[in-house]
Amino acid sequence: MRAKVQNQTKGTLLAACATIADSFGARLVGLLGRNSMKPGSGMWFVPSNSIHTIGMCFAIDVVMLNQDAEVVGLREHVRPFSIVWPTKCARSILELPANTLSMTRTEVGDRLRIEVVRPANPKGVHQRTQRNEP
Repeated sequence: MRAKVQNQTKGTLLAACATIADSFGARLVGLLGRNSMKPGSGMWFVPSNSIHTIGMCFAIDVVMLNQDAEVVGLREHVRPFSIVWPTKCARSILELPANTLSMTRTEVGDRLRIEVVRPANPKGVHQRTQRNEP
């Protein structure tokens, strides 16, 4: 599944198409094996309160979210082979291309809107649902 992630507080788009990593296997692999992240992409880890970039070859921005999709922590330009330690109130993590946070002016306390885009049904129509909590 994929999601569109908007910063409701600032009226900016963080990710037009973020992959949802909501299984053990998806969270385990994460972004490993990729050479970069395209602008407008991302990966949302649900549930999660910390991440690492061991084995990655590019920097990322990291957003920690509570159960209400409020930003409770930020890390900009996290380099490969780093660890982002747990944030107490975080229930999910959003990984974004480096510099996304500065371009969208995202700050702790901002509220995000995460719109899950479900795979097309047999008739080829996408179904959208709003998800403000992981």
